[in-house]
Amino acid sequence: MTQDLGILLIRVVIGLGIAVHGSQKLFGWFGGPGLKGTAGWMESMGFRPGPLFATMAGCGEFVGGLLIVLGLLGPIGPALVIATMTVAILTVHIRNGFLAANNGFEMPLLYIVGALTAAFTSASALTLDALLGFTFLHSAAAAWLFVAIGLVAGLANMLARRAPVQRGAPA
Repeated sequence: MTQDLGILLIRVVIGLGIAVHGSQKLFGWFGGPGLKGTAGWMESMGFRPGPLFATMAGCGEFVGGLLIVLGLLGPIGPALVIATMTVAILTVHIRNGFLAANNGFEMPLLYIVGALTAAFTSASALTLDALLGFTFLHSAAAAWLFVAIGLVAGLANMLARRAPVQRGAPA
């Protein structure tokens, strides 16, 4: 039971933390830009159409985080977080080094590690999956499959990225 409590603590902190980021993007909660602001930011980085990529990023964080907190659907929530944080690291953070104080990749990497932990320990007794008897996603093979899907989805998003729009340039 002690291990289950430890895993629950990891799931709650990681899941709620990333869900808050998603709520900023989707709903403008907690001082976030909302979907319109996020869409403009996404387009400025070359992710067009901005509203589609903003919705995907916000949902990946918000839904993925909530699934992790609840321990619902095994490694699916972690896969969503891994996809979103892979894109965040590669587009925004990696050029700034490691430390979060410099807008580096420290925080998104911690979210990825937390998501990996949730993916490989989601069969804990303190999950909705355990309560509801959803055991079909709780195998090492399923965890590895969804982790790989999350990573591939993040990299696929990078391939969809276009050259950033240059604002104010002559036509």
